[in-house]
Amino acid sequence: MAEKAAPSLDLTLSILRAAAEETRLRILALLIEGELSVSDLTDILGQSQPRISRHLKLLVEAGLVERHREGAWAFFRLTDRSAAMRILRPMLEGLDRSDPQLLDDQTRLAAVRGQRAQAALAFFSRLAPEWDHLRTLHAPETVVEDAVLEALGPKPIRNLLDLGTGTGRMLQLLAPRASRVVGLDASHAMLSVARANLERAGLTRIELRQGDIYAPPFPRDTFDLVIVHQVLHYLDDPGRAIREAARLLAPGGRILIVDFAPHNLEFLREAQAHRRLGFAPEQMTSWLEEAGLDCALNKNIAPPKKGDDQLTVSLWVGQDRRIVSDWPLAETDREVA
Repeated sequence: MAEKAAPSLDLTLSILRAAAEETRLRILALLIEGELSVSDLTDILGQSQPRISRHLKLLVEAGLVERHREGAWAFFRLTDRSAAMRILRPMLEGLDRSDPQLLDDQTRLAAVRGQRAQAALAFFSRLAPEWDHLRTLHAPETVVEDAVLEALGPKPIRNLLDLGTGTGRMLQLLAPRASRVVGLDASHAMLSVARANLERAGLTRIELRQGDIYAPPFPRDTFDLVIVHQVLHYLDDPGRAIREAARLLAPGGRILIVDFAPHNLEFLREAQAHRRLGFAPEQMTSWLEEAGLDCALNKNIAPPKKGDDQLTVSLWVGQDRRIVSDWPLAETDREVA
């Protein structure tokens, strides 16, 4: 890859102009801690929503902030554009965090996150009894997570996508190994749980998006690892979801699928909305092949005890057949190459 060029004079001036206003600089200083909604920012900064929205619009137009929708909500985060961030991030990290105004902002940010965590906990508490019962039927999560890490091996992860991220557990597990981490879920409530969990774990630079697993809002060839963890059994058309996931893989990329082997626990259809009672290896291999992937691994994790009321967890790794050199430079790389 070509050596990264220094940001141009025009880009530097546009960044400095956009940031050279007190409220906008305070917004940027907050967003370096993680994505926030308009409502979050109005609560923290004590300003009206129209005023905050105008500032955010200017920051988005300047290419410093990115906006994405989550149902009726709009969330904002610092841009991923590497040229802009080479100017912006050192400036924000160099701010005097003992400044009284910034200290007040951080205090109110902590309060907003605390309220968010309480709301997420209340939602999750309503689901927990059913999920806790399901966990008793299969191997402990720690065993499954160890198997996930073993299946992935030591290969570096550049861009990671977790489809149906739920509580964000896979993001917590794998974020330290990845350069860019994105979680997608159809449920705003589950994203709120994931956001609170990630913040509690100190992982604030993870992207969370609301979207449809059948139409994920990302360009093709974007990710070198896509995770589909305990999601396919909720779907009417798992094969279609796998094909959409495969479309997002960069050459040489991988899909890791974690789900159940075939079972007869019919109560899960009504109790937890399972559409499929597990997946046979030949069925999963067929779906992977239809998506243009080779089945590089299939591993079963036995339940803690024997019995017809137990669940076997299965892992599959689908490997993209293209060679890595087919992958064109990513947009952020082309920008500065």
